[in-house]
Amino acid sequence: MITRTLGASGLEVSAIGLGCMGLSHGFGQPVADDHGIALIRDAVDRGVTFFDTAQVYGPYTNEELVGKALAPVRDQVVIATKFGFGIQPGQPNTLNSRPDHIRETVDASLRRLGVEKIDLLYQHRVDPEVPMEEVAGTVTDLIAAGKVGHFGLSEAGVEAIRRAHAVQPVAALQSEYSLWWREPEAEILPTLAELGIGFVPFSPLGKGFLTGTVSTGTSFETDDVRGRLPRFGRQAPEADRRLVELVAEIGARHQLTAAQVALAWLLARQEWIVPIPGTTKLHRLAENTAAAGLYLTADELAQITAASDQVDHTGDRYPAAMQAWINR
Repeated sequence: MITRTLGASGLEVSAIGLGCMGLSHGFGQPVADDHGIALIRDAVDRGVTFFDTAQVYGPYTNEELVGKALAPVRDQVVIATKFGFGIQPGQPNTLNSRPDHIRETVDASLRRLGVEKIDLLYQHRVDPEVPMEEVAGTVTDLIAAGKVGHFGLSEAGVEAIRRAHAVQPVAALQSEYSLWWREPEAEILPTLAELGIGFVPFSPLGKGFLTGTVSTGTSFETDDVRGRLPRFGRQAPEADRRLVELVAEIGARHQLTAAQVALAWLLARQEWIVPIPGTTKLHRLAENTAAAGLYLTADELAQITAASDQVDHTGDRYPAAMQAWINR
């Protein structure tokens, strides 16, 4: 697989990474460990070198799974994880980026992952109770101690990005971005381009919507987060349907899947964008990773963009409590 560098950081990763959350958390029942390990190792065999997890996925079990799966190839891959939540059994998660909590939970992540260094450490959500300078300074200390390689942010707004970057260079920002959600284009992407920060889109396939396999109004299992998301709780507007149909139509011209077309569009936006689609299925993994080498014509990219322009890219993406954690 071709590689990309996340901004000016020098951190080189596969052009498409693997978002590992869904193996343990968020989209129905967790997969069995042996299946998750097999899928992650198949991704390695396909050239994926960038793997994304977090403390809160599970919680904790996803880090353990990723650590087990990647142990034999540790020196060949980049592992990203995240801090920033206070996790108490049976209680709702809270934000917590106090310096002592960061240090404590990073040590725990190192143990679960079975590594000496976390290659890319994100603040999972901006904590309004802790100055960003303190957060970035704590990560600077962890980098100096050899426990962390690079600093990242997730769902951070422009002011938070600038404040963090002034203390400790930010290698990457992770936020949702796809043909179905283009809010980052207004302010986030220009800021990242200015500062030399890479962008790691999660849900690059619109949590399945762009593949045509699910739609708004679909019924989901009780432990599938999509059943609680506002965008899936509405009837699909005509613009949404036209976008999905066009992506599938262009894919059919080239014997590609809709997912591959959606990923190829993202990769064409900027050379420092590295999407991390997740899946629990080996055949979907094969589709997604193959998209790294695909190119659409300028006319096709323009058609897709024009169709996406008609989609409503505003509104809340999460229930109120989760939406409040997004910093913009």
